Amino acid sequence: MSSIHDPRYKKLIKELIRIRELKQVTQVELATSLNKPQSYVAKVENLDRRLDILELNDWLTVLNISIISFIEQALGIDT
Repeated sequence: MSSIHDPRYKKLIKELIRIRELKQVTQVELATSLNKPQSYVAKVENLDRRLDILELNDWLTVLNISIISFIEQALGIDT
């Protein structure tokens, strides 16, 4: 199984989308903050492109979310 189709990765991306929408940030706004085209955000959210840990951290920084709390919540980890 490709890691992009791993259920844990899908859950992580769904959580990223939920947070972006909750904060009322559009794909265009997020992409602009990341200095990327909107298609980059769309490809990640559509599971056509995988985020690495550095890119994930960039997204979360733009959304003002701690990477630790995000991973705990997205993967259901109790601390």
